[in-house]
Amino acid sequence: MSRQVVRSSKFRHVFGQPAKADQCYEDVRVSQTTWDSGFCAVNPKFVALICEASGGGAFLVLPLGKTGRVDKNAPMVCGHTAPVLDIAWCPHNDNVIASGSEDCTVMVWEIPDGGLTLPLREPVVTLEGHTKRVGIVAWHPTAQNVLLSAGCDNVILVWDVGTGAAVLTLGSDVHPDTIYSVDWSRDGALICTSCRDKRVRIIEPRKGTVVAEKDRPHEGTRPVRAVFVSDGKILTTGFSRMSERQVALWDTKHLEEPLSLQELDTSSGVLLPFFDPDTNIVYLCGKGDSSIRYFEITSEAPYLHYLSMFSSKESQRGMGYMPKRGLEVNKCEIARFYKLHERRCEPIAMTVPRKSDLFQEDLYPPTAGPDAALTAEEWLKGQDAGPLLISLKDGYVPPKSRELRVNRGLDTGRRKAAPEAGGTPSSDAIHRLEEEMKKLQATVRELQKRLESLEETVQAK
Repeated sequence: MSRQVVRSSKFRHVFGQPAKADQCYEDVRVSQTTWDSGFCAVNPKFVALICEASGGGAFLVLPLGKTGRVDKNAPMVCGHTAPVLDIAWCPHNDNVIASGSEDCTVMVWEIPDGGLTLPLREPVVTLEGHTKRVGIVAWHPTAQNVLLSAGCDNVILVWDVGTGAAVLTLGSDVHPDTIYSVDWSRDGALICTSCRDKRVRIIEPRKGTVVAEKDRPHEGTRPVRAVFVSDGKILTTGFSRMSERQVALWDTKHLEEPLSLQELDTSSGVLLPFFDPDTNIVYLCGKGDSSIRYFEITSEAPYLHYLSMFSSKESQRGMGYMPKRGLEVNKCEIARFYKLHERRCEPIAMTVPRKSDLFQEDLYPPTAGPDAALTAEEWLKGQDAGPLLISLKDGYVPPKSRELRVNRGLDTGRRKAAPEAGGTPSSDAIHRLEEEMKKLQATVRELQKRLESLEETVQAK
């Protein structure tokens, strides 16, 4: 038993530290929608927040360092015609974000370095295929340009963003009711879903097959959330028959009984789980709560160890979670959350108390970097790969913005080349347009020759 205590003690004293007032984002009108998503997405460059907006759906994107009071006329991403329900940054391009909306579409946007200077209305690509509102968007963790979306039509679509095409469909025969959550495995080979039919499923999306499923992981009727954690396990949050909130850990090969099941409290908010594979810590943030609980997952019984809880006075409307490469390693920060209040976004740093200024290798093993391990084509053909890891020893410097390449013909090329926010087209965009014009001109010439030869044939007859 003492060995267990020693092993979990590294993170026993992790504490949450809210940012000072001048490091928060003030005067943001956070969305009033009752949807159970985090309403916030962050990466090392930007923070994005789903906001209330007149005349349709919009979300705000701010450079991470642009803290303080946000101008009420700040430009927004506003191409949707109905409220935005979920947003997610691309893990392989910090300037690209996807959004799902009540208007049944998914849109992919490219944010210029330095943020927006004018409202952004033109997405790089619009993905149309759902027949009801789209409540979940999730990027593939290791394959380039692969995006998953789940709608209230009970359908999951997997898109190749580079071509704008839906390459995989999991229809309502797999999920007969509303999908509550979807999570990719670390290598992107499997997805884990929770559904209103009270089942959690593990699915191989390329084959469309359910590998394993668990009926009623929690007895209550409220929504269940499920995420992959390390070593082939999944973690679920839900409610007991007596409406107590629960967290459970499951072995995907033996789903009959949970490895661990803990009851937490009687609050009504859905618990959003965030898992960190580097530290094996899972953080539970309840919608409408004022706390963040965290647990360490180990490979031996009792498997799920309660560590501590961060509490504050104000409840959270949503929560964003920073990738590991966006943290301050010199301050022993192992996680950072962006808590949405009604009119404010507050960063909360989770820190291990240590006196040394040296890099703490045990806290920061190599972590997922910004480069994709596979192309969309390789993944679709059956290849799998874990994330390409990077060291944080010398800190992380975000790479220069990478252009999202979308092969949608001349129309998209023309849109991409159009002066964005009053600027001038890039030389790359002009060059691409010139190449496409040459190809079109060559095609027209060939068609003219063919037409002339056909006319000659007709006249000869």
